[in-house]
Amino acid sequence: MHNPGKQGSVVVIGLGYVGLPLACLSSSFYNVVGFDIDQKKLDKINNCICPLDEEYTKKLFAQYPIIATSDPGVLHDADIIVMCVPTPVDEHFNPDLGPVKGASATLAQQIRKGQLIIIESTIYPGTTEEVIIPILEQNPNQLKAGVDFGVAYCPERIDPGNKRWVLETIPRVVGGLTEKDLNRAQHFYQSFIRAPLTPLRSLKAAEAVKILENTFRDVNIAFINEIAKSFDVLGIDVWEVIKGASTKPFGFMPFYPGPGVGGHCISVDPSYLIEKADRSGFDHAFLKLARKINNSMPDYVVHLLESALTRCGLDLQKTRVGILGLSYKAGVDDIRESPALKIIRLLLDKQVQVAVFDPHIVNTEMIFHHPLHASDKPKISLAKNLDACLASCDALILVTNHAEFLEQEETISKHPIKVVLDTRNVLNKEKLEASGIIYKGVGR
Repeated sequence: MHNPGKQGSVVVIGLGYVGLPLACLSSSFYNVVGFDIDQKKLDKINNCICPLDEEYTKKLFAQYPIIATSDPGVLHDADIIVMCVPTPVDEHFNPDLGPVKGASATLAQQIRKGQLIIIESTIYPGTTEEVIIPILEQNPNQLKAGVDFGVAYCPERIDPGNKRWVLETIPRVVGGLTEKDLNRAQHFYQSFIRAPLTPLRSLKAAEAVKILENTFRDVNIAFINEIAKSFDVLGIDVWEVIKGASTKPFGFMPFYPGPGVGGHCISVDPSYLIEKADRSGFDHAFLKLARKINNSMPDYVVHLLESALTRCGLDLQKTRVGILGLSYKAGVDDIRESPALKIIRLLLDKQVQVAVFDPHIVNTEMIFHHPLHASDKPKISLAKNLDACLASCDALILVTNHAEFLEQEETISKHPIKVVLDTRNVLNKEKLEASGIIYKGVGR
């Protein structure tokens, strides 16, 4: 419903973990409509049901409900349009700009003079000017970017499940095609974000910020994963070493090993920079190695499990394995690039029986896409609770550190579990071993 007392009209394209909270929060100052092509999601939103299982987003949605549509006509009426569509990679880790190109083409047919287009989707440096703007300028009225309509880029920094750093408290950066575009974008974000907003001199610099942030994390996670592997061989507890190193007040930043990197950012963004640099004649050998290490961690997890089973005289192929956690991180239902799916794929390929449980995954049908397939359904037992998952398992892999899995040593000990592989270092090793269970961690 249009409220003439608000600052203007906004359409947010893409109502996922980035777009939905942005649409809700900005609706406190603007007349906001959400745009998405997922009809099931639209039905939930328009029936006041939050489609995402993320605490902060659910709170925002309850406080600032929005209306949503798949009608492109709403794009024409908006003063500001914010693009928050996903930018995934394919099964070979090649960047897929399909959603961005599709959204841009749809917008081009509706764009009008005076609008400001803001892109939040993570893209390689140069995408806005080399890909998005040329598509937008293929509009019926031959409108030109920077002249007839504005373009800005403000990389999203949402961290689902993080209770401290939420949308309105996370500092942001923004770049504009022109100074006017930059100023308009700054005014938009400053109306609802209670954090510093840093202007940058170009779109390309703003695009590179997000790529740098997440590539930095990917490289450091790869480093500590490699250290964890070597410490396994050397018989050193990497978690204790990290604890000790973290006492140094300067020159050290703790990162932690795990089952691999997942989600829509860290596991994806480096591939965009690698591919762009390759086309420009530069080989990011270091970044490629980091990606290789992190992508190898599910294989390493299965290797650790197999080694632990051998210690107690069990054959992996004759073992029923329970998987705790399907989402890529704690407290969310997002399974994009999740290491859990890759671990399950590896186990199924070895003819292992698998049971899985994740309290945040309500629609289990969503897990059956690459690397899993619909044909895998009969091979996976989808448990409705923790006890049901553990009941008939010989071994357990904790993949996601959901709060529901913390301090569950007693529950685990009540079942015929012989091996626990704790990839997140959240279970008590001593308690499990006191129950006769073989405990193994990554680097521990």
